[in-house]
Amino acid sequence: MAKIIHSMIRVRDLDASMRFYDTAFGLAPADRFDFDGFTLVYLRNPENDFEIELTWNHGRVEPYTHGDGYGHVAIAVADLDGEHRRFTENGLNPNPIKEFHREGALMARFFFVQDPDGYKIEVLQRHGRYR
Repeated sequence: MAKIIHSMIRVRDLDASMRFYDTAFGLAPADRFDFDGFTLVYLRNPENDFEIELTWNHGRVEPYTHGDGYGHVAIAVADLDGEHRRFTENGLNPNPIKEFHREGALMARFFFVQDPDGYKIEVLQRHGRYR
């Protein structure tokens, strides 16, 4: 059976991106590989072994465009209100918390935040299918 192991995003400022993912989600470098012209940094935390792969193309100055195909990465947390407060206190500018209901029951509570390169990240309350 296949196992999802990482999702890759291209970043313009590696240090700013590493600070964001550490502050927001406690993701720290698990590995770093420097090559001629680019660097790969794999971020994860003790919660699981799924990783975010940051790809930094050395010398890139212009922002990356996301086109109309990129959606978001989703992360589940135990205390959505506490995390939203912490994000706000750390200047990460989260969007307001929203709720989706289906057939009269809560389906999801979540907020979105963007990383330094504008990638959207959905932060969900652990509930139902979002564990």
